[in-house]
Amino acid sequence: MQTANVNVPIKVTGRHVSITEAIKSYAISKVEHLHLDYPRIIEAQVILNVEKHRHFAEIILHCNNHITIEATHETDDMYASIDGVIAKIAQQMRKYKTKIMRSHRPRRHEIRHLEEHVLNLEGFEDHDEGVEPQVIQTERYPLKPMFVDEAVLQLEMSNRQFVVFLNAKTEKVNVLHRRKDGGFGLMEPTFA
Repeated sequence: MQTANVNVPIKVTGRHVSITEAIKSYAISKVEHLHLDYPRIIEAQVILNVEKHRHFAEIILHCNNHITIEATHETDDMYASIDGVIAKIAQQMRKYKTKIMRSHRPRRHEIRHLEEHVLNLEGFEDHDEGVEPQVIQTERYPLKPMFVDEAVLQLEMSNRQFVVFLNAKTEKVNVLHRRKDGGFGLMEPTFA
Protein backbone atom coordinates (compact mmCIF):
# COMPACT_ATOMS: atom_id res chain seq x y z
CA MET A 1 0.00 0.00 0.00
CA GLN A 2 1.41 3.40 -0.92
CA THR A 3 0.71 6.30 1.39
CA ALA A 4 1.87 9.89 1.27
CA ASN A 5 3.56 11.25 4.37
CA VAL A 6 1.10 14.06 4.93
CA ASN A 7 1.05 15.92 8.28
CA VAL A 8 4.74 15.14 8.84
CA PRO A 9 6.56 18.06 10.49
CA ILE A 10 9.18 19.22 7.97
CA LYS A 11 11.88 21.72 8.90
CA VAL A 12 13.76 23.46 6.10
CA THR A 13 16.93 25.28 7.16
CA GLY A 14 19.78 26.92 5.29
CA ARG A 15 23.53 27.16 5.87
CA HIS A 16 25.29 30.00 4.09
CA VAL A 17 22.11 30.61 2.09
CA SER A 18 18.82 32.38 2.72
CA ILE A 19 15.86 30.14 2.02
CA THR A 20 13.29 31.64 -0.33
CA GLU A 21 9.62 30.72 0.02
CA ALA A 22 9.74 29.03 -3.42
CA ILE A 23 12.65 26.72 -2.55
CA LYS A 24 11.14 25.98 0.87
CA SER A 25 7.75 24.96 -0.54
CA TYR A 26 9.50 22.92 -3.27
CA ALA A 27 11.50 20.96 -0.67
CA ILE A 28 8.45 20.45 1.55
CA SER A 29 6.28 19.19 -1.32
CA LYS A 30 9.01 16.73 -2.36
CA VAL A 31 9.31 15.27 1.16
CA GLU A 32 5.52 15.11 1.56
CA HIS A 33 5.26 13.06 -1.62
CA LEU A 34 7.62 10.31 -0.55
CA HIS A 35 5.16 7.45 -1.18
CA LEU A 36 6.55 4.75 1.03
CA ASP A 37 4.73 2.76 3.66
CA TYR A 38 7.72 1.74 5.79
CA PRO A 39 9.43 3.07 7.77
CA ARG A 40 6.80 5.62 8.78
CA ILE A 41 8.28 9.14 8.92
CA ILE A 42 7.73 11.04 12.18
CA GLU A 43 9.76 14.15 11.38
CA ALA A 44 11.88 15.38 8.47
CA GLN A 45 14.71 17.90 8.29
CA VAL A 46 15.90 19.44 5.02
CA ILE A 47 19.23 21.28 5.24
CA LEU A 48 20.30 23.35 2.25
CA ASN A 49 23.86 24.67 1.90
CA VAL A 50 25.79 26.65 -0.69
CA GLU A 51 29.59 26.70 -0.93
CA LYS A 52 30.87 28.72 -3.88
CA HIS A 53 29.04 27.16 -6.86
CA ARG A 54 28.17 23.89 -5.12
CA HIS A 55 24.60 23.45 -3.87
CA PHE A 56 24.12 20.79 -1.19
CA ALA A 57 20.81 19.29 -0.08
CA GLU A 58 20.66 17.01 2.94
CA ILE A 59 17.62 15.20 4.31
CA ILE A 60 17.37 13.59 7.73
CA LEU A 61 14.27 11.46 8.36
CA HIS A 62 13.35 10.52 11.91
CA CYS A 63 11.14 7.44 11.61
CA ASN A 64 9.31 5.14 13.98
CA ASN A 65 11.23 2.40 15.84
CA HIS A 66 14.13 4.87 16.38
CA ILE A 67 15.18 4.68 12.73
CA THR A 68 17.08 7.64 11.26
CA ILE A 69 17.77 7.80 7.53
CA GLU A 70 20.09 10.42 6.03
CA ALA A 71 21.14 11.35 2.50
CA THR A 72 22.97 14.21 0.79
CA HIS A 73 23.29 15.31 -2.82
CA GLU A 74 25.38 18.02 -4.48
CA THR A 75 24.95 19.76 -7.86
CA ASP A 76 25.33 23.28 -9.23
CA ASP A 77 21.55 23.91 -8.89
CA MET A 78 19.57 23.77 -5.63
CA TYR A 79 16.41 22.32 -7.23
CA ALA A 80 18.46 19.54 -8.83
CA SER A 81 20.16 18.88 -5.48
CA ILE A 82 16.75 18.53 -3.79
CA ASP A 83 15.55 16.16 -6.53
CA GLY A 84 18.74 14.09 -6.18
CA VAL A 85 18.56 13.82 -2.40
CA ILE A 86 14.87 12.81 -2.58
CA ALA A 87 15.78 9.99 -4.99
CA LYS A 88 18.58 8.84 -2.67
CA ILE A 89 16.43 8.91 0.47
CA ALA A 90 13.62 7.00 -1.27
CA GLN A 91 16.14 4.36 -2.39
CA GLN A 92 17.49 4.04 1.16
CA MET A 93 13.95 3.63 2.52
CA ARG A 94 13.24 0.87 -0.03
CA LYS A 95 16.52 -0.88 0.85
CA TYR A 96 15.72 -0.66 4.55
CA LYS A 97 12.23 -2.09 4.02
CA THR A 98 13.59 -4.94 1.85
CA LYS A 99 16.25 -5.77 4.43
CA ILE A 100 13.69 -5.83 7.24
CA MET A 101 11.24 -7.92 5.23
CA ARG A 102 13.94 -10.47 4.30
CA SER A 103 15.11 -10.88 7.89
CA HIS A 104 11.56 -11.11 9.24
CA ARG A 105 10.16 -13.88 7.04
CA PRO A 106 8.09 -16.51 8.81
CA ARG A 107 10.18 -19.46 10.04
CA ARG A 108 7.64 -22.09 8.94
CA HIS A 109 5.66 -22.60 5.79
CA GLU A 110 2.49 -23.86 7.40
CA ILE A 111 -0.69 -21.79 7.62
CA ARG A 112 -3.37 -22.49 10.19
CA HIS A 113 -6.82 -20.97 10.23
CA LEU A 114 -8.68 -19.35 13.09
CA GLU A 115 -12.40 -18.88 12.92
CA GLU A 116 -13.63 -15.51 14.10
CA HIS A 117 -17.21 -15.21 15.28
CA VAL A 118 -19.07 -11.90 15.41
CA LEU A 119 -21.95 -12.20 17.82
CA ASN A 120 -25.32 -10.50 17.74
CA LEU A 121 -25.85 -9.25 21.28
CA GLU A 122 -29.55 -8.45 20.85
CA GLY A 123 -31.49 -10.59 23.24
CA PHE A 124 -28.24 -11.69 24.90
CA GLU A 125 -29.68 -10.60 28.27
CA ASP A 126 -32.16 -13.44 27.85
CA HIS A 127 -29.44 -16.11 28.21
CA ASP A 128 -31.26 -17.37 31.30
CA GLU A 129 -34.15 -18.36 29.05
CA GLY A 130 -31.86 -20.52 26.87
CA VAL A 131 -31.54 -18.07 23.95
CA GLU A 132 -28.19 -18.54 22.20
CA PRO A 133 -26.43 -15.59 20.54
CA GLN A 134 -26.49 -15.79 16.75
CA VAL A 135 -23.29 -16.01 14.68
CA ILE A 136 -23.52 -13.29 12.05
CA GLN A 137 -20.36 -13.94 10.09
CA THR A 138 -17.52 -16.45 10.08
CA GLU A 139 -14.18 -15.30 8.74
CA ARG A 140 -11.16 -17.48 8.02
CA TYR A 141 -7.95 -15.80 9.12
CA PRO A 142 -4.60 -17.38 8.12
CA LEU A 143 -2.22 -17.88 11.05
CA LYS A 144 1.35 -17.20 10.06
CA PRO A 145 4.17 -18.24 12.37
CA MET A 146 6.23 -15.18 13.30
CA PHE A 147 8.02 -13.54 16.18
CA VAL A 148 6.47 -10.60 18.05
CA ASP A 149 8.77 -8.04 16.38
CA GLU A 150 7.67 -9.38 12.98
CA ALA A 151 4.03 -9.01 14.00
CA VAL A 152 4.72 -5.40 15.02
CA LEU A 153 6.31 -4.78 11.61
CA GLN A 154 3.32 -6.41 9.89
CA LEU A 155 0.87 -4.23 11.84
CA GLU A 156 2.85 -1.04 11.18
CA MET A 157 2.79 -1.70 7.45
CA SER A 158 -0.97 -2.25 7.31
CA ASN A 159 -4.13 -0.32 8.12
CA ARG A 160 -5.50 -3.18 10.22
CA GLN A 161 -6.17 -2.74 13.92
CA PHE A 162 -4.84 -6.19 14.85
CA VAL A 163 -2.74 -9.11 13.65
CA VAL A 164 -3.44 -12.71 14.67
CA PHE A 165 -0.34 -14.88 14.44
CA LEU A 166 1.27 -18.06 15.69
CA ASN A 167 4.06 -16.95 18.02
CA ALA A 168 7.19 -18.71 16.71
CA LYS A 169 8.73 -18.65 20.19
CA THR A 170 5.81 -20.01 22.24
CA GLU A 171 3.95 -21.80 19.41
CA LYS A 172 0.68 -20.32 20.71
CA VAL A 173 -1.84 -18.08 18.97
CA ASN A 174 -1.27 -14.40 19.85
CA VAL A 175 -3.12 -11.23 18.93
CA LEU A 176 -1.22 -7.97 18.53
CA HIS A 177 -3.42 -4.86 18.44
CA ARG A 178 -3.07 -1.10 18.17
CA ARG A 179 -3.68 0.79 21.40
CA LYS A 180 -5.36 4.18 21.59
CA ASP A 181 -2.12 5.71 22.97
CA GLY A 182 -0.28 4.74 19.76
CA GLY A 183 1.47 1.70 21.22
CA PHE A 184 0.77 -1.98 20.73
CA GLY A 185 -0.88 -4.55 22.97
CA LEU A 186 -0.12 -8.27 22.90
CA MET A 187 -2.72 -10.84 23.92
CA GLU A 188 -1.39 -14.25 24.88
CA PRO A 189 -3.64 -17.20 25.71
CA THR A 190 -3.58 -18.79 29.15
CA PHE A 191 -5.67 -21.57 30.54
CA ALA A 192 -7.50 -20.86 33.78
